[in-house]
Amino acid sequence: MRARSRDEPHRAATPLELLFDLCFVVAVAQAGARLVHALAEGDPGHGITGYLFVFFAIWWAWVNFTWFASAYDCDDVPYRIATLVQMAGVLVLAAGIPRAFDEAQYAVAITGYLIMRVALTLQWLRAAHGETGAARTAALRYAAGLVVVQVGWVVLLLLPDAAWNWGFIPLAAAELAVPAFAEHRHRTPWHPHHIAERYGLFTIIVLGETIAAATVAVQSALDESAALDELLPIAAGGLVLVFAAFWIYFAVPIHQYLTSNRQAFIWGYGHYLILGSAAAIGAGIEVAVEQATHHAHISTLAASLAVTVPTALFMITVWLVHARHFKQGASQQLVLPIGALLVLAAGFAGHWSVPLAGLAAACTVAAGVRLAATEPLRPQTRRD
Repeated sequence: MRARSRDEPHRAATPLELLFDLCFVVAVAQAGARLVHALAEGDPGHGITGYLFVFFAIWWAWVNFTWFASAYDCDDVPYRIATLVQMAGVLVLAAGIPRAFDEAQYAVAITGYLIMRVALTLQWLRAAHGETGAARTAALRYAAGLVVVQVGWVVLLLLPDAAWNWGFIPLAAAELAVPAFAEHRHRTPWHPHHIAERYGLFTIIVLGETIAAATVAVQSALDESAALDELLPIAAGGLVLVFAAFWIYFAVPIHQYLTSNRQAFIWGYGHYLILGSAAAIGAGIEVAVEQATHHAHISTLAASLAVTVPTALFMITVWLVHARHFKQGASQQLVLPIGALLVLAAGFAGHWSVPLAGLAAACTVAAGVRLAATEPLRPQTRRD
């Protein structure tokens, strides 16, 4: 296994990577479904906490595979078999999400996560075998870090259930620290354009959950004509929200900004909030539909905020992590923060919250397009 070149021309996502991503559709859908159930039952504390825990495992496993593939994807038989094992782990993780959410039983979900991590550890050991010097040391550090942290997860699983509450945060922090530890003296040859494309594709996957939710709204409107006047605006507003989210995210050529590990790591880690909030928009729309059809035990305000809060969070985190590096001047910088506030304010508009949030998001996109035509977006020269 040889490292790929950071300057390789025309580098793009492979069919195997796209197939791998499809497995995560199942996992994201499972997490979203449990969040919908918790919010609809009026238990946001449990739902949001469980969603953040589960989505971390989904997101981080995908991140680790993606960055490794960007540096060492040789697409031979052993690599494909290792990817197959990781795909199996994703499906086991997805199967364990309902138990983890509803019963705090993490054995199945952690088993799926460990399957993925073992396969990735073997990939790093194989990369180390083909490298020399600092590159070999970095690969071995990755493998060692993965082993140590996975031992921690196994120990946590064997401890009483109460240990999960205090053990998750330190182990999650240890997971996030492994790349910085491994690449302290040598940067793996990840490809900026490839990484940007891979994150963009995964963003489309999680936004697809919102499309599915809008479809549910339309189907519910057809099945329950009594609520037709409420459900169709939710469906239309949801579709506008997801398209605006797509437009906002893909407005900048982010690969031009990813020129160092520091920039790339902060950008990549920030996507936990970007991707998590994007997937939660779809869950919120389903909650709004259930409330409109009287299947949810929550108020209209709570159902509306289930849509507008994650949408506003998506907009503000996309600006903070992703888009602001290309904005020129105060006008461009303020578009997304102001748009996020308008979307959040729409949550207090009763049954019209979702369509008004869609309108606010559309106006945000229009303002951004107009300002970009006046002052084209370009990467900032300052390294921040």
